[in-house]
Amino acid sequence: MTEVVARVAEGVAALSRAEWDACAGTANPFISWDFLTALEESGSVGPGTGWQALPLVIDGADGRIAAAAPVYAKAHSQGEYVFDHGWAEAWQRAGGDYYPKLQIASPFSPVPGPRLLLREEAQAPALIAGIETLVERNGLSSAHATFIAPEQVPLFEAAGWLIREDSQFHWTNQDYRDFADFLASLSSAKRKNIRKERERAVQGLDIVHLTGDRISEAHWDIFWDFYQDTGARKWGRPYLTRAFFSLLGERMADRVLLILALRDGRPIAGALNLIGADALYGRYWGCTQDVPHLHFELCYYQAIDAAIARGLARVEAGAQGGHKLARGYAPQPTWSAHFIPNPGFRHAVADFLAAERRDVQRDREWLNERTPFRKADC
Repeated sequence: MTEVVARVAEGVAALSRAEWDACAGTANPFISWDFLTALEESGSVGPGTGWQALPLVIDGADGRIAAAAPVYAKAHSQGEYVFDHGWAEAWQRAGGDYYPKLQIASPFSPVPGPRLLLREEAQAPALIAGIETLVERNGLSSAHATFIAPEQVPLFEAAGWLIREDSQFHWTNQDYRDFADFLASLSSAKRKNIRKERERAVQGLDIVHLTGDRISEAHWDIFWDFYQDTGARKWGRPYLTRAFFSLLGERMADRVLLILALRDGRPIAGALNLIGADALYGRYWGCTQDVPHLHFELCYYQAIDAAIARGLARVEAGAQGGHKLARGYAPQPTWSAHFIPNPGFRHAVADFLAAERRDVQRDREWLNERTPFRKADC
C-alpha cells in the first residue's frame, strides 16, 4: 500500500492558484483561491482574528496538489454560523481547553459547498485522516467541517464523524420566465403582499445592478459604509476589512453582483452577491437610510430577478431568517460534520445532535407546510 502524506501549508496564498482551483472547481466561488487569499491578504483572517489558515494538502504522483481542505485553527467560535458555544462551555467546565479547534470552512460564509477539494476523488479518506491526525497530534478538542455539500456528507459519516443537521432558506428557480411568472406560482394573498412591498420599497429610488468593471473603488467605499453599519449591529465589529472588498473587486469582479438603491443618484443601500455556476449567493447588505421593505427588495426580490435573468437554479440568501419564507424562499437542509476524539464528550454531543436533528426536521416540515406557493387543490 502506498503511503499518503498530507502536509500543512502556511495559508492558501502559499499554494499554487492553478493547483488549488483544479481541486476546488469553478462552481462555488467561496472555496476558490481568489476568495480565500483575499481573506488572508486583507487581514480578515490571520494574526489577531482568531482564524489561522492551515490548509491541508495531499500531493499527487505528478507533484501537483491532488486534494486539499480549507482548514483553520480557531481561537473562538465567531463567524461560523454553526453554533457550538454550548459545547465549548461544557468542555471548559470539565477542565479542558476547547480552543484552539480546527474549522474546515470558508470563513464568514454560511454557504454549502465542498470541504474536501478533490482532483483525485480517491484521496478523500486520506484527507479526512489527515485532519484527524492534526487534531490528535496537537491535543486539540475537535475539528468541525461546516456547510458541507450534500454529496460529501457520506464521506465524513463513513469516517465516523458526527453529522449535524440544520436548515437554510433558498429560492428555487422552476424555469420561471420572469418575476411575474414566479409570482403566478404563489397564492393570491402572497402575490398581493409582495407587489405592495416592492412598490413601496422603490418609491423615489432607482435600482442598479453592477458587476465586472462597472464596480469601482468608489462603489466599494460606499458599500464599506453599509457593511460597517450592519456588522456593528450584528456582530459588534465587522469581520471583513476594507481591503478585502478591493481585493474581491480586483480578483473576482465578474463573479460579483452589487445591487444598489439610489436616491437622487446617491446610493442609500446595497446588497452584495457572488455568482456561482448554478446559484446566486446573497452575502451582505447595509443602508444609510431606513426605507420600509428595502431590505427585502434588494436582498430577496432583486436577487430573484437576477437569478432568473442569468438562468441560475437557485438563490441562497444566507443563514437564518424565517421572514424569507413568505417571500418564496423555502427551508433546505444543511449539514456539518464534527470530529471529537474524547469518547465521553463525543457521546454527549452525539446525544445532543440526535435530539436536535428531530427538532430541526419537525421545524422544517412545519415550515414547508406554510410556504406561500399555491396548493394543488387551490
